[in-house]
Amino acid sequence: MNTQAEILWVDDEIDSLKSQILFLKNKGYVVTPLSNGYDALELLKERTMDVVLLDESMPGLTGLETLARIKELYPLLPVVMITKNEAENIMEDALGAQITDYLIKPVNPNQVLLSLKKIMEGKRLVSEKTTIAYQQDFRNLFMALSNNPNHEEWKELYKKLVYWELEMGKSDSEEMMEVLQTQKAEANTEFFKYISKNYAEWVKGKADAPLLSHKVFERRIAPHLQQGKPTFLVVIDNLRLDHWKAFQPIMAESFRIVEDDLFYSILPTATQYCRNAMFAGMLPVDIERHFPLEWKNDDEDGGKNLYEETFLRNQLKHLKLDHLKTQYIKITNNDHAKAMEDNIHNCLNNDLTVIVYNFVDMLSHARTEMEVLKELAGDEVSYRSLAVSWFEHSPLYRALKKIAEKGIQVLLTTDHGSVRVKTPSKCVGDRATTTNLRYKHGRNLQFEAKDVLSFRDPKQAGLPVPNVSSTFIFGKGDVFLCYPNNYNHFVNYYKNTFQHGGISLEEMIIPVVRMESK
Repeated sequence: MNTQAEILWVDDEIDSLKSQILFLKNKGYVVTPLSNGYDALELLKERTMDVVLLDESMPGLTGLETLARIKELYPLLPVVMITKNEAENIMEDALGAQITDYLIKPVNPNQVLLSLKKIMEGKRLVSEKTTIAYQQDFRNLFMALSNNPNHEEWKELYKKLVYWELEMGKSDSEEMMEVLQTQKAEANTEFFKYISKNYAEWVKGKADAPLLSHKVFERRIAPHLQQGKPTFLVVIDNLRLDHWKAFQPIMAESFRIVEDDLFYSILPTATQYCRNAMFAGMLPVDIERHFPLEWKNDDEDGGKNLYEETFLRNQLKHLKLDHLKTQYIKITNNDHAKAMEDNIHNCLNNDLTVIVYNFVDMLSHARTEMEVLKELAGDEVSYRSLAVSWFEHSPLYRALKKIAEKGIQVLLTTDHGSVRVKTPSKCVGDRATTTNLRYKHGRNLQFEAKDVLSFRDPKQAGLPVPNVSSTFIFGKGDVFLCYPNNYNHFVNYYKNTFQHGGISLEEMIIPVVRMESK
């Protein structure tokens, strides 16, 4: 603790607080006692204080009036309001004026001490506690990794890693954050082995396969749809689990979270495969067979996600839910978003409103191309912070808040996540080879076998065969695939950018959440 922390205590009965002030001095605080608001304001002009303890009920300039003046002149100075009046309106006025804490008279010396510790040392105490708790859990996570986890255990393990990542983000422990990132990298190495071993069997529909993209609508969305109950399915492109966990407290202000689950994205973890699979209720190889005109491979001209509504309506028909009044809305720019927000009340007439929102994906692509965004979202913590800031102020959140009291349910999910790429790996192919950084398909591909999962027969991965002898490859962990020509430029440009299409916990294990109006 800083033994010279300066405290200003303002109370018209300051003489009766001598024992309390002595107690604080013995704990290492420097306490200046004053009996009125005028003197306090004069003193603050001359001396810098760390915290003000302020009596609410004083003659002359009241505590609330003194507080208002302090906040006007010194907005960042922490103020603890001390009151004998528990009246709700006084507390609301004080809280509205941004007090840091409040105490009810008669105050116990330890209460005051605890409040000061929270203010003066809060971040350090949180950091120390988080570090100790993570160190205790580190071994458990290591043991779980060594124990050949199944797909449910992988979900739990990833949830735990995300929990610690968010906790570390609140503290300043760079060393422990590095340890956590190393552990996450180890987890991704093991996860890659696990997916390589099991994915082809999952695609065949093996009984103990996890819930995959093409089954998520049937199993997690459809059972909750009914006539006369307005349901909103919100699909935020490229939403990772850590993003959702950071959004969750914001959503919890207006909605009760009923189910909070995870499922596995199919490969490649790219929008045109995952989202089409989700809406069609089919693997890409089956979509191509049933919709040969609508399905587009990477190397074909034309939009790859133009027929989601067609696929969705076909799946609703297959599930005998085509009697539901359904509307599909896709948001790809601010005008679309504003129109959706303005018309959200009309959607209450639907049984199902699907809103596909493309912001987070655009953010990750823009971050790759714009230096200013690389600076703003330089690492996982700041990238997440940027996504949260967008969500909190987005037309999407404003629209949902507008109708939160209307007895609606909101199902929120995504198509895939993204991973920060750090490890370049050389890959060579002919002219028709796709340009994606985390997966590629083409003929005569040459690649580092240790860095990718390859399917010489794409059908084994549930994927169409774009050309005879096409091979699909998927990058592991934080690998990104680079051509040998202009290699160094390519590596420097894309290193530390957020990409998707490959195999990592961040890309494949993604949220599906059900919420209801409070």
